[in-house]
Amino acid sequence: MNAPAVILLTESGLPTARRVVAALPEAKLHGPAGRVAAVDVAVDDLGTHLRELFAAGRPIVGLCATGILIRLLAPVLADKTAEPPVLAVAEDGSAVVPLLGGHRGANALAETLAAALGATAAITTAGDLRFGVALDAPPAGWTLANPEDVKAFTAALLAGETVALDGAAPWLADSDLTLDPAGRLTIRVTDRRAEGGPDCLVYHPRTLALGVGCERGTAPEELAALVRETLFAQGLAPGTLAGVFSIDVKMDEPAVIALAARLGVPARFFDAETLEAETPRLANPSDMVFREVGCHGVAEGAALAAAGPEAALIVPKQKSVRATCAVARAPAVLRAELLGRARGSLAIVGIGPGTADWRTPEADAAIAAASDLVGYGLYLDLLGTAADGKRRHDYALGEETERVRAALDLAAEGRDVALVSSGDAGIYAMAALVFEELAGADRPDWHRVAVRTVPGISALQAAAARIGAPLGHDFCAISLSDLLTPWEVIERRIRAAAEGDFVIAFYNPVSRRRTEQLVTARRILLSHRRADTPVVLARNLGRADEAIEVITLKDLAPARADMLTLVLVGSTETRRVPRGDGGVWVYTPRGYARKPDPVISA
Repeated sequence: MNAPAVILLTESGLPTARRVVAALPEAKLHGPAGRVAAVDVAVDDLGTHLRELFAAGRPIVGLCATGILIRLLAPVLADKTAEPPVLAVAEDGSAVVPLLGGHRGANALAETLAAALGATAAITTAGDLRFGVALDAPPAGWTLANPEDVKAFTAALLAGETVALDGAAPWLADSDLTLDPAGRLTIRVTDRRAEGGPDCLVYHPRTLALGVGCERGTAPEELAALVRETLFAQGLAPGTLAGVFSIDVKMDEPAVIALAARLGVPARFFDAETLEAETPRLANPSDMVFREVGCHGVAEGAALAAAGPEAALIVPKQKSVRATCAVARAPAVLRAELLGRARGSLAIVGIGPGTADWRTPEADAAIAAASDLVGYGLYLDLLGTAADGKRRHDYALGEETERVRAALDLAAEGRDVALVSSGDAGIYAMAALVFEELAGADRPDWHRVAVRTVPGISALQAAAARIGAPLGHDFCAISLSDLLTPWEVIERRIRAAAEGDFVIAFYNPVSRRRTEQLVTARRILLSHRRADTPVVLARNLGRADEAIEVITLKDLAPARADMLTLVLVGSTETRRVPRGDGGVWVYTPRGYARKPDPVISA
């Protein structure tokens, strides 16, 4: 579960809030700025903040009236199967009310808080109240095969029917269900395929480890078909699989990754030394496999290594043309996330200019899913509460290569990493450097990492939106920093853009030691466009001290910009439009006024 956010609205609720935070590891206290001094996270807009927390899957505990939480979260309520826990706690700690996500942790969280506060958990879910168990939300490591039948089954239980428990499930045996071997209702616990119905719920314990191997480039459908046919032939239920397991050189094998996704289970990997230790238990050891990868069996070895020393190999190696699979049964439910190593991931995330309103949902999701955040410290600070509960790896300006290598190293260890850039990660930011490092490094572990780029709103887009539509026609972007690009190259590009009459977005226009570049750019541009050409200076976009100014090209000077300023220089077509408040809009027409009227035929 993500770190809970405890919402405090008044000073009077502070004593209870502190007890709530103490009961919830990693929880932090959030509240409106200026209203409560003791909060860890002060926010300006409580409604927006709560909706961001909800969208990120963060549990929310509000020390306030239930109606406040309901009204503020109402606009984002949609899929009850994906919502995080939301609870209201009375300011005096006398009651705890789970509002949303009852079977996604809210009821359990309510019980935890009620115990810590000496209060009552106001759980209203009928089955939970009567039987002390949520039949439609089995504990981790268990799968309900027929969730569509829970409603009718629970109704029959509430009407007084008894239930026969067929199989071992301590969480059911220890509940308040009325168990009777002769009961009309049945709960069946099995790792085999079984039919359920309104009178029979089927639960599968995830005790089976599926080991797989395949040749490089095996078609995903071939491996999936082999597994599907093997499970069917053995009568085994896919819902009993705890994970897909293989050797670490297959971390980036599309067929293995696709199989785990199709089955809805984790893919985990072992090194060759670990798999070789399983050789005495293999049914089909192979010297050829040993010569290829350093162990005598991949599918059988991975299944046994995952299932543990007390496991039994119940399905020896099965083969297709290019793939193998095997199944081992563990004596207890397996926690795949603790076994072997996951394939690490690296999301290169653009967070926009700074404000959370300009972060895309994909960027929010990537940050929420990350275990580790890597970036320039200021950019990580801009994430606000989205960074809570994450391992931060802060780097200074100028340490871009160190950032990228650290992010790849962390991901190679099996972590989910977000490498954070401002603006768009692919525009004068970290994405190109990641791929440059990958291209130049002899690091097989880096190349097994799942890498993706998450786009963000660039500074040029943000500046254009703030001032109108200066990018309405052809434009280009040029960085005036000569740290990585020779000035002769930059100057040639400025001349080409000036001659081509592009609107130009200048990034990194000046620094404390570098001012002449902007002067030269101005001189070149003045030889191709009017002195009164509109120039937009946009500084600290999306942040508290944001400033937007429109000047003319003749007035453009280094003193008016810094490294946090984007300079947008209009083309010969760029125009100003006076606003009623005394300001101006700036736009570049695309030529619709010159477009001939369409011919209308009868």
